Amino acid sequence: MIQTLRGVRHLATAAMKHRVSEFHVPVPWGEIRGRIWGPDNGRPVLCIHGWSDNSGSFNNLIPLLPSDWRCLAIDLPGHGFSSHRPAGVFYGFPYYVADMRRVVEALQWNRFSIIGHSMGGNVAGMFSALYPEMVEALVLLDSYGFLPAHKEKINRNLRKGMDEMIEYEKKMTEWKEKIYTYEAAKERLKEANPSLSDQSVQILLERGVKQVDGGVVFSRDMRINFTNIARIDLDQSLCLLAQIKAKVLVLWASQGLLKIFPQPEDLFEGLQKALETRNTIVKVEGDHHIHLNNASVVAPIITDFLQSVTPQHTINQAAKL
Repeated sequence: MIQTLRGVRHLATAAMKHRVSEFHVPVPWGEIRGRIWGPDNGRPVLCIHGWSDNSGSFNNLIPLLPSDWRCLAIDLPGHGFSSHRPAGVFYGFPYYVADMRRVVEALQWNRFSIIGHSMGGNVAGMFSALYPEMVEALVLLDSYGFLPAHKEKINRNLRKGMDEMIEYEKKMTEWKEKIYTYEAAKERLKEANPSLSDQSVQILLERGVKQVDGGVVFSRDMRINFTNIARIDLDQSLCLLAQIKAKVLVLWASQGLLKIFPQPEDLFEGLQKALETRNTIVKVEGDHHIHLNNASVVAPIITDFLQSVTPQHTINQAAKL
């Protein structure tokens, strides 16, 4: 067990409607960072960002949620200010689930809600299936909760991801981070995510770049770009989905995930039908980062949904920080 009182520390950074602190928790290879809002004894909500983003993804949403909630938005390892994984170690959904488990163990959150965006929704879905007794409600922001692959393609994914890692390792001694001016970094991020507003780009860059001699470099680990070797098929996804006991809200953006990252229709039709049978599905007008670009659209929907779920969390009082 991570030693909570010594292992987690908060550095106050702002005091607005919500009290905001910087979050740190040690892990065997470094630390997981993030930001935490609200009172120590508030309703616990864990927020998980999408691929290549960081905890800043929730900067516009959380202030619109009830101020008596305790919202933690973490930088997943390899993203934002969190430590990169050790050399030779892969990134993938099960490993991120273990990271979530480390964080809630440190906080001694026994029961809580999760808001997950995009890849963060897939991590949240898997966590909710593996630890159903811990999750009272799950909000999937432009995410299906799982990312199934065709069975016959899984071996190719495995091989491709492993080959990418090995090729990277061959060139590690020669590889140098590209240095950008801040303005060039903004343009690079905007190019990769054209739906982001200028304000959203600046928010993500607060934790997305670090200062070096001559300019800035992106803080994320380039290994997060490698093919995910930990993929499962539709049957496995449906089996895991059936293990989730929490109430689930799925928020789909009209110009979101499937517009940007088209997926095999047969896989996602099956997953969509399974989600629709016992969960709340809401379609909203907006893009993949609607919770960041236009948080006021989704904030009341999320608030109403989570408030409809009676919180049953118990927090160890010794873990108050």
